[in-house]
Amino acid sequence: MKNYIDAAAFGEMILCADAALHANMQAINELNVFPVPDGDTGTNMGLTLNNAASELRKKSFSTIDEAAACVASALLRGARGNSGVILSLLFRGISRRLKGLDTAGAEEFTAAMNEGVDAAYKAVMKPAEGTILTVSRLASAAAAQAAGSGSDLETCLVCAIRVGDKALEDTVNQNPVLKKAGVVDAGGMGYLVILKAMLASLRGEISSADSAVSYDSAEESVVFEEGKVEVPEKNIFDTVYIVRKARFDVDLVPLRQYLDSIGDSLVISDDDEIFKVHVHTDIPGQALTESQKYGSLELAKIENMRTQALDKLAGRKAQSTDDLEEVDKELDELAEKQKNGESECDFAAPTKDYGIVTVCAGEGMAALFRDLGADGIVTGGQTMNPSTDDILLQIDRTPASTVFVFPNNKNIIMAAEQTVPLAAEKGKKVVVIPTKTVPQGVSALLSFNVDEEPEQLTADMTAAAGNVHTAMVTYAARDSEFDGHSIHAGEYLALLDGALLGSYSSLPTLFKELNWAINDFSPEFITVYYGADVAESDANEAAATITGCFPDAEVSVVNGGQPVYYYMISVE
Repeated sequence: MKNYIDAAAFGEMILCADAALHANMQAINELNVFPVPDGDTGTNMGLTLNNAASELRKKSFSTIDEAAACVASALLRGARGNSGVILSLLFRGISRRLKGLDTAGAEEFTAAMNEGVDAAYKAVMKPAEGTILTVSRLASAAAAQAAGSGSDLETCLVCAIRVGDKALEDTVNQNPVLKKAGVVDAGGMGYLVILKAMLASLRGEISSADSAVSYDSAEESVVFEEGKVEVPEKNIFDTVYIVRKARFDVDLVPLRQYLDSIGDSLVISDDDEIFKVHVHTDIPGQALTESQKYGSLELAKIENMRTQALDKLAGRKAQSTDDLEEVDKELDELAEKQKNGESECDFAAPTKDYGIVTVCAGEGMAALFRDLGADGIVTGGQTMNPSTDDILLQIDRTPASTVFVFPNNKNIIMAAEQTVPLAAEKGKKVVVIPTKTVPQGVSALLSFNVDEEPEQLTADMTAAAGNVHTAMVTYAARDSEFDGHSIHAGEYLALLDGALLGSYSSLPTLFKELNWAINDFSPEFITVYYGADVAESDANEAAATITGCFPDAEVSVVNGGQPVYYYMISVE
């Protein structure tokens, strides 16, 4: 048993945790209780931790202090969604406690775990029990107690996991939303996946070399076990390719969503210059075409897994291109050569007092925010939560001494808040206006007055956002039982201020129920933002229905072009 871990051991633990989180990503996502398309917990935690793993692979460290600091910095900048931010806070606290240490034993490391928990609780404005916070707190406390009794680090982690598992099971009783859905907390599960992988690494049961195969490389296309051959009936083309990015800050989340919709076994890994894709699909040409929107295709490999399987069954040698491992090795070597030309993002020195950065998805919404004076647009929102670094990039490019940031999604607010100290290091002040929806962001920006002081501006814009009620129309991503509603995949969903009104098989019925709910607000202004999948004529028809119910209200129609939501409706 190891009594101390050094930089190399700590790095191994993180790399193994990264692979384990990726392997369990979908299982964690499926714990999300709300059936709307979402920036799922597993995806956000996975992308966040992978940012740290990527940094670890680039460098070597002589002390655990240096390795932990690298992980904390990468997690902070790569944090996506609330779960990703909390994960970064847990490791930030660990890094602080390990500062100045060459190695860490049981007492030092478990104390660091608890300092991470303290950092997370202090940063969350209203910490809720029955979440990742609860699981990490109880697990870390158990580890520290074991260390205080003289246990070695391995035993401490075993105790942490044992208590953490019980805490995770109890989250269903602590959180009313989880209780209704009958599931445990997704973030808590993700935390335990990380902890269990770190323990397995410490014990030597797994290694970063093994885990790298499951994360960065494609799984075997055809399964041969004891003479049994699996012949795929769909998604038969094993497709692997490399694309040189059009720009280093390109957002691959929309591409990930698209590829996931046309295939399975999807893996995307990237660095500043290139990204690699592995996907099983029936339409590899479309996968390549869509990916070329993000850069230049450099290398591709496509194999027909069904033909390979049938050849094997017939006793013939399966036809193949170069061995997948060799292709992956070639890609890695090429990526390594390209790293020498990494570019730095632009930094605009302040030439004015105030600037605006806003988060939204859809060309129409982006154009609207630009017309209202936004300096920077961060592409993102539901299903595609931008990272802290994505937001910071636009702040850097905004030539203002004070930059107001509009997250426009409750799951992006915490990531936006992490930019405050990072921007301060470069001499810029960031003020996050806690807008939870795009319509709130629009209303807040409409109240922007360049002649006011920052404190008054903040108060005015926050108040303006608070006066907006937001209705959303989307679809059910999966079958679900939620809050008394029996929901079927593909049905239309209506939400009002984040609460589910119901699921419907037709839009006319949905709008009838929605109008009844909106009536409680006695609206004066209603704006209908219609999405990328909605025809203008349908949007005008929906607006006419609303106008018929509220003849005294001013009803406007705007082409938002947003994905996910057919309609976003602002009610004031």
